[in-house]
Amino acid sequence: MATNVKRKKKAEVMPDDGNMTLTGHLKELRNRLIVCAVVFVAAVVVTLAYADRLIDLLTAMGQGFYTFVSIAPQEKLMQYFRVSLLAAVVVTVPVALYQVYAFAKPGLKKSETFFLKLVILLGLALFVVGVLFAYKLMMPFMLQFLSTGIEGADYIQTTTSIESYVSLCLTMFIIFGCVFEMPLVTIILSKMGIANPQIMKKGRGVAIVLIFFVAAVVTPPDIVSQCMVAIPMVLLYFISTFLSGIFYKPRSEDGDDEEDEEDED
Repeated sequence: MATNVKRKKKAEVMPDDGNMTLTGHLKELRNRLIVCAVVFVAAVVVTLAYADRLIDLLTAMGQGFYTFVSIAPQEKLMQYFRVSLLAAVVVTVPVALYQVYAFAKPGLKKSETFFLKLVILLGLALFVVGVLFAYKLMMPFMLQFLSTGIEGADYIQTTTSIESYVSLCLTMFIIFGCVFEMPLVTIILSKMGIANPQIMKKGRGVAIVLIFFVAAVVTPPDIVSQCMVAIPMVLLYFISTFLSGIFYKPRSEDGDDEEDEEDED
C-alpha cells in the first residue's frame, strides 16, 4: 500500500513522458524558496553576532574626519540590525541566484544555460568590484572632502549620527555596484538586439560628456572625486562597447529564423 502511494506521488510530479507537471514545478519552487529562507535566517543570526565588526568596517572610512554620535536611544541598536540584515541579504543572494539557475536549467538549451551562468557570475563579480571600488577609493576621498574641504568656521565640530553615516555608505555602495553592472546590461541588450555596437562607437563622445556630467552631480565639487568616478565609468563604457560587438545579435536575424521555421512547417 505504501509503495503504491509513493508511485502515485511520483507520477504526479513526473509523468511517463519525463516532463514535470505543474504540481511538480510548484513543489520544486517551494523547496527552493524554503532553502533561501533558511539561509537568510541563518545568515541573520550569524551576522548579528559580528554586527559590531561590520560597523567598524564602515566607520573606518570616516575615522579621523568625523565624530560618530547616536542621537536617539534606539539608533545604535537599529543600525546593528540594519547592517546585519543587509549582510544576510548579501550572503543569500548567491544562493538565491543558484536556485534560480537550477530551477530554470532543465528547460534551457545548452547555449541558454551558458548565457545564464555568464549573467549570474558576471553580475555578482561586477557588483562586488563596484562596492570595493566605493569602499577603498571613492568613499574615503568623499568623506574627507565633505569634512575638511570647506575652510573657515573652525569652531564647528564635524559630527554625524551613525544612522546618517550608515545610510550614506550603503547608498553609495548600491550606486557604485549598479554602475559597475554596465557591461552586463550591455551584454543582455546586445543579445536582444537593442544595444548596437556601431551606435555605441559613434556616440562615445556624447557618452563621455554625459558620464562626466553624472560624475559631477553625484560627487563633491572637486576634480579628483569627479575623475575617480568618471574614469572607471568611461572604461566600463569602452568595455561594454567591446562586449556588445561580441554578443550583438540583430533583430532581423531572429525574424528570419522564425520565418524559415514557419516555411519548414
